[in-house]
Formats: sequence, C-alpha cells, structure tokens
Amino acid sequence: MESAFIRKLYQAHQAASDIPSPHLVCNWLGRLLTLLFPDLAEHRFQNIRAFELHFQNMKLELYTILSTLQGQLPGDAEELEAQYLKRLPEVHTILQKDAEAILAGDPAAVSLTEVIRTYPGFYAIAVYRLAHEFQKLAIPLIPRILTEDAHRKTGVDIHPAARIGERFCIDHATGIVIGETVEIGNDVKVYQGVTLGALSVKKEFAQTKRHPTIEDRVIIYSGATILGGNTVVGHDSIIGGNVWLTKSVPAHSRVYYKNVIEHRVDTPITS
Repeated sequence: MESAFIRKLYQAHQAASDIPSPHLVCNWLGRLLTLLFPDLAEHRFQNIRAFELHFQNMKLELYTILSTLQGQLPGDAEELEAQYLKRLPEVHTILQKDAEAILAGDPAAVSLTEVIRTYPGFYAIAVYRLAHEFQKLAIPLIPRILTEDAHRKTGVDIHPAARIGERFCIDHATGIVIGETVEIGNDVKVYQGVTLGALSVKKEFAQTKRHPTIEDRVIIYSGATILGGNTVVGHDSIIGGNVWLTKSVPAHSRVYYKNVIEHRVDTPITS
C-alpha cells in the first residue's frame, strides 16, 4: 500500500506544471523595492554603471521567473517582462504619493524615510501595487504569491485584483482585508481591523462584483466591516469604528456605531 501511494505521489509530481519558487519571487520583489526606494537599500552604488548592472540583473531574474510559467502565460515571457518594466515609472510615482499621504495623515510620522523604511502599511501598499501590475497582465500565481507574503509579514490582506486609487493611506496596518472586487477612490484612509468583504462566499458568485466601492476621501476607522458588491460609500464620508455596513450611504455621510448604556436604579420594595 505504501509503495502504491509513493508511486501515485511521484506520478503527480511528474505531471505537475512548473511553478516559480515563492522564495525566489519574493526575494526578487525585495530587490526591486530597494531599487525603487533608496531608503530601503542596504548600501549605496559607487557609480551609474554599477546601478545599471544591478537593474539588468533584476530584469534577468524577472525573465527567469516568467519563463518558468511560459506555458501558462498569456504571451511571450520577454514581451511581458518589457510591459511590466514599462509600468515601473508610473507605479513609482503613485507609491511616492502613497508615502506622502501616510506622512501627512499620521501625526506620529516624522519623515518620508521613516514611512518607507518602517511602516508596514506602506510596505503592504507597495507590494499590492507591484503585484497588481502582474495581475493586469494576466500573469498567474505571481500576484498572489506577492500579496500573500505581504499578508504574512504585515497582517494586511489585499487581493492583487482590487482597484485602489492614489494617495492611499493605511494606518496601524493590522488585520485589514481588502477583497478581490473592491474599488477604492483617491485619498482614502483605512485604519486597523477594517474588512472590505463580500456578503456571500458562494463559488457561483466568483465572477461578480462581490465587494464594496469606496469613493474619494473616505475615512474608515478601526474595526469597521463593509460588505457587498452593491454597497457604495459616497465620497467624503466617515465610517466610524466597529460599524457593520451592508447598504450604500450617500456622499458626506457620518456612520457611527451607537453604544447605549442604560443605568437603572431599582426602587426598593417596602411592605
């Protein structure tokens, strides 16, 4: 029986498709982030040629990773590599705006270097944005490998297919869930413990809009849960802590959880 089981496992291994090592993919992303942000780098380059060589090595690593998936890719690995790298300048600009939004929105933040180097919220956003570019190119596995690694490191779970606008701010970056079909506008701020999720997890709804839409300049405080593909939070709204929201609210709304405490003094019964 053991021999038959081992043979079955061996056959499964022989039939399995090649996949890139998650360790290799995540290490590559780490090196990319150090190129994009010198605040994350461990050393300085002596000259432009050394920097260009490092960049070329990073490109080669990306091509190697994509080549592993060649049979599952929507196109040629080299062309997809070029398309991805072409998007880096714009992604870098957007991430700079995210870092500035965190610095402006957190009274405890003292510099951009501190935000970029130490804030898990910025790290989670950076990984999401870089993974999202792979997602838009219909490259399998890599987007989810990256965002799940960020999830493990930061406690922030952002699906790589979510659509998030500019100047996104995550404060305290713990226990946040942002689902696959979430749409977030510009200048949105989210605190710890927020869930932007689905009302139903049934598989037949997989290809539908299951998660909420958050319009521009919305603030969502800690512990709030907003569910449903038809749920829209209008622009310039504030969603208070621990709110459970499954219906749309108009622009400029203020939604709070109301805790009512009754203080009752019983009158003693006298005979």
